[in-house]
Amino acid sequence: MMGIARRSVGPSALFRFTIWQAMTEQIETRRRALLRAHQSTFSSRTSDVRFAAVPYRICPLGAHVDHQLGLVTGLTINAGIQLAYSRNASGRVRLASRNLSGLIEFGLDCIAPASPGDWGNYARGAALALRSAHGIQWGIDGVIDGELPAGGISSSAAVGVAYLIALEDVNGLHISQRENIALDQEIENRYIGLNNGIMDQSVILLGQEGRLLQLDCQTGAHESIEFPASNSQFDVTLVYSGLSRSLASTDYNRRVTECREAAALLLQHAGNPIPDHPVLRHVSKEIFDAYAHLLPVAPRKRAQHFFDENQRVPRGVDAWRDGDLARFGNLINASGESSITNYECGAPHLITLYRMLSEMPGVYGARFSGAGFRGFAAALTDPGARNEIEGRIQMEYPKAHPDIADKFSVHFCRPGPGVRLQ
Repeated sequence: MMGIARRSVGPSALFRFTIWQAMTEQIETRRRALLRAHQSTFSSRTSDVRFAAVPYRICPLGAHVDHQLGLVTGLTINAGIQLAYSRNASGRVRLASRNLSGLIEFGLDCIAPASPGDWGNYARGAALALRSAHGIQWGIDGVIDGELPAGGISSSAAVGVAYLIALEDVNGLHISQRENIALDQEIENRYIGLNNGIMDQSVILLGQEGRLLQLDCQTGAHESIEFPASNSQFDVTLVYSGLSRSLASTDYNRRVTECREAAALLLQHAGNPIPDHPVLRHVSKEIFDAYAHLLPVAPRKRAQHFFDENQRVPRGVDAWRDGDLARFGNLINASGESSITNYECGAPHLITLYRMLSEMPGVYGARFSGAGFRGFAAALTDPGARNEIEGRIQMEYPKAHPDIADKFSVHFCRPGPGVRLQ
């Protein structure tokens, strides 16, 4: 449970200070524990240890479209990854985790291919990407800590970013946000083999506290949009489903393939040239409307989700600018429903959580976070409804899914800052 008081309060300077104070104390507590772990593992001196703090993110609107170069939105939250690290002058990377067992160790001159299920994959991928681009020579000794269970909140992208910026720091590199976005995508696309887009790392690297990031995944254009101060109080409520391992490990890449198939077929039916790597952003809405009926069922549904989601994003941004959480939340609910009916992703557990949250008083809008095969459902909620929301989930969710009765959890978070090096 996040360390935030459960009280029904209105927007006030005192409440904002209380939130800030709780966050600061929590960060300092975790940092001290990480420092002790680093010193115990690597016999390091306090003065040699630095910290990278990398937030998790949610995607209120723009789900499953970044790999098709669509429009997306994102918010960073006050929970994430912390990495305590120091320079390893021998050119090796040595890592321990407060969440996972074992010690990862490898040399920068001999980086092995990715190994399924190995938590060191992202560190090796980051080192390989930087070695290829910048010829780094210094490694790190690090201890990493994830604040929440993995799945759907960009934990993998956050880990990749943490390793990248730590390796860059000890090697004296000053790399732009745009290049780090590309490097983190390279970790997942080329090294891990996941065909995702740039949303996760973009939100993490470009995110600003309390601001909605709007991103065009085709051009890279982005804008950080402040929520009206008079309406600034809302929770980011995360419900961990209890599912930590994917029930359909190949479905993510399969959905990407179906989207690309839809793009190629639509361009073919319209008599337009087909690029080497067609995506749905290459197709106009007019072409989709004219030829969607000719597509096989699965590609047609994936394309329907893409075009509907691309229309929801600008409408959601307008609602955010207006401070209209009810309107913004209705669009999030519609995105969640389309993720189930048109994109056809989500484990039964996550679908249950989405249905529960989207119909619950005090919830503005909800959807499962990420692909929905494991991990979290996310919602924007009224802080005054925390007790009722948690109570209903605790009572109803394990009845629907007894297999996770002792595994799920409810976390009330806030919008949080972007990446920090300290």
